[in-house]
Amino acid sequence: MVKAMQVILLTASVFAVSLVANHVQAEDAAGEKPWVSLFDGKSLDGWEKVGKEESVWEVKDGAIHGSGPASMLVCTKGPYTNFKYKAEIKINDKGNSGLYFRTTRKPTFSDGYEAQIDSTHTDPIRTGSLYGMCHVYKRLVEPDTWFTYEIEVQDDVWRGKNVTRMRITVNGDELYQFLDFDQQWKEGYFAFQQHDPGSRVQIRKVEVQEIASKVK
Repeated sequence: MVKAMQVILLTASVFAVSLVANHVQAEDAAGEKPWVSLFDGKSLDGWEKVGKEESVWEVKDGAIHGSGPASMLVCTKGPYTNFKYKAEIKINDKGNSGLYFRTTRKPTFSDGYEAQIDSTHTDPIRTGSLYGMCHVYKRLVEPDTWFTYEIEVQDDVWRGKNVTRMRITVNGDELYQFLDFDQQWKEGYFAFQQHDPGSRVQIRKVEVQEIASKVK
């Protein structure tokens, strides 16, 4: 009986190891890496403010809070090129912010791609927009409400031309894919925008997964 149990346990262990190995091989074949958290939920380790000194970025109740005058909060890890990126975000009524990617290490508001964060600000370009490229004017998210933003960025080839393909998803609903034929920003960092003193943005669960380019 003991020997039989030992054989069963050994077989189960070998099977488990085989499953893990197959998963790793499949992951490597897809050119993808595991999801990595960029925010520990406790501190701003790995993040740096760029902009007006009076601007405030702090961690409260497990989320990053931005308030005050204009600035950017930049993730110091990077640069990144091809990736899936997601975060949970909340913006106040009449507030404005932006999720930046492939931006510079010391960005201004015009550096990099910006996924707009805006439910009721006087700027009519709403959450879900790629600012200056593809605009959404319908309110998809109510103010003071958590929502999930997902961005997928991948260098690709479309009809023989190199493009940067960007997929924009809000609360699990993919809105569109945008092809940047100019490939304005080749690689860069992630950042969040503190737009103005009337805006208060909150951010949590920030994660990235690197993926492979489709350009050979």
